[in-house]
Amino acid sequence: MKKLAFTLALGLASTGMALAQGLTDMDADGSGMLSLEELQSAYPDLTEEGFAGIDANADGSVDEAELTAATEAGTLATGG
Repeated sequence: MKKLAFTLALGLASTGMALAQGLTDMDADGSGMLSLEELQSAYPDLTEEGFAGIDANADGSVDEAELTAATEAGTLATGG
């Protein structure tokens, strides 16, 4: 059981690191946030409505937490 918990924790940590790196890779202007255009470069089918659904706080950009939530919810496919 401990081995399974460790494996799951390691997998989740790896996913989080991949998402954080993904944000950095997509963040063309270095703001630490993703605009619609930056996300569309990785996810070309993303619409304004889809972006609004990901932008939970409606500030016009997607932060790391919002990106993680969207990926975990399946809104954005990993590896986009």
